[in-house]
Amino acid sequence: MAVLGCCASITFHRATAMKRFNGTTLVSAVFILLWSTAWIAGKFGLSGAGPMTLMFFRFLFAATILLLLALATRSRWPATLRAAMHIAMVGVLMQAFGLGGVYFGMREGVGAGISALLSGLAPVLTALGAAAFLNDRIGPRHWLGLALGLAGTAIVVADHVSLGGAWNGYAVTLAGLLSFVAGTLYQKKFCADMDLRTGMFIQTFAAAVIVLIPALALESLHATWNHTFIASIAWMATINSVVAMTLLMWLLSRGSASQVSALFYLVPPITAFMAFLAFGEALSLGTLAGFSLVVASVYLSARPAPPSLPLLAKAAPVVQGAPRPAGCD
Repeated sequence: MAVLGCCASITFHRATAMKRFNGTTLVSAVFILLWSTAWIAGKFGLSGAGPMTLMFFRFLFAATILLLLALATRSRWPATLRAAMHIAMVGVLMQAFGLGGVYFGMREGVGAGISALLSGLAPVLTALGAAAFLNDRIGPRHWLGLALGLAGTAIVVADHVSLGGAWNGYAVTLAGLLSFVAGTLYQKKFCADMDLRTGMFIQTFAAAVIVLIPALALESLHATWNHTFIASIAWMATINSVVAMTLLMWLLSRGSASQVSALFYLVPPITAFMAFLAFGEALSLGTLAGFSLVVASVYLSARPAPPSLPLLAKAAPVVQGAPRPAGCD
């Protein structure tokens, strides 16, 4: 009876853990696919407006959608002004400065390969920051995964690296990367329990306000409202800023910052494949090899550690006086 109880308990808890893992894995896969499309939609959108103007209209329309959703569902708003300010800071760091830095850098001549390569540093920087500020435990398996992901990202973008462009473009791109990492850590530390609907509205609206300043000063908020630009804005506002960012906040609320950040290693190879389909950009053997390393890195870095067997065995009923089965030790 003790053996059956112990084995049944182990099977139940493993099945429950696998169910949770499969659900998180599915959300992660959907998130990274949707997030990767931002590069494609952004490339189309930049043909009709400058990067800051593009970001402003993206954030403005996304904030409108999120506000209507929050009001319609009577979502919970932050209890204090301090909590709302924490949420707004995440939007400024991750969306306004993070994404805005990438697009501004591209306008200043930074190649897509360099930009993607710099974004590939995010998981390493996030893991370091999480270990230092959030007390995340980073095991040898996760460090190996992070290293493989960085190597795979470098291989993927190596064929597309261009050294052209002004130095300030690279500086802004790197600053955007650091801002996005800081926003990831800030979200995990201060805003993990926020309501996703109201929280995402506050973040996106704050980003729109911040981006509006350079959009007016540098680009006069000028845009060519053709079908391509409208479609790009609609996609980025609904799919990237609303759906994908909501999934990211959901993942951060349930996993460690370093594990969630490891998913961003998949952005360069998946975006490269999408660019092949959308623009006919060639996929080299290096890209395919790098993609294989990236898949391995995410498997090592993002999957949860297996549950401890002795902990599970505590739930099993043990008959007093019966010998303890060796399989439950």
